[in-house]
Amino acid sequence: MARKVTDGPVRNKERTKKNLVDALGEILKRDGFSGVSISRVAEKAKVDRRLIYDYFGGLEGLVKEYLNNKDYWKISPEEISEIVEESKVDDGKAFAYQVLENQFNSLMSSEEMRRIITWGLSEKSSVLKELDSKRENIGDQLLREIFDKTFSDSHKNFRAIYAILMGGVYYLTLHSNMQENPFCGINLQEPSGQEEIKKTLKTIIELAYT
Repeated sequence: MARKVTDGPVRNKERTKKNLVDALGEILKRDGFSGVSISRVAEKAKVDRRLIYDYFGGLEGLVKEYLNNKDYWKISPEEISEIVEESKVDDGKAFAYQVLENQFNSLMSSEEMRRIITWGLSEKSSVLKELDSKRENIGDQLLREIFDKTFSDSHKNFRAIYAILMGGVYYLTLHSNMQENPFCGINLQEPSGQEEIKKTLKTIIELAYT
């Protein structure tokens, strides 16, 4: 029986790439993107800084790899047709809430994701712009194939409703974890407060479909 290969150039490269991505994440959680540099990432990962250039083409390539791995928006173009088909059951109502809930849970539980959002709001970045454009393109296709059809004869602008809800999720999760204060008397540091927000998101989606 052949012995399982646990080492070698390919495995070492993949292991090193993962270590570099993880090191970037650790620095990000502690110091934000202002603390990220090639030398710091290499030191944290305990590898030669030249490997960042060899494997990722530089710091921007490493950041791009990190963002693609950590992005909470996990819907791929290949999944769109399946989502559209499944959404025919209720005209997309369950899916609309599911996306909001996933976004809320991801941002509440992940310091890294909150740092990414804060970075995107505080300065321009070609890497973040590319990621945002990819997410927006997929989102626009889903809105067009599911929700635009559902609300075509309605006076309600579902895209505007959804934009406000998603923007609210962004702000509430960032405010809760940065200021640690209640917002409108709701404490999102407590599970009960989080449940109230999610319950109300579902209520608003229900009202939109009424």
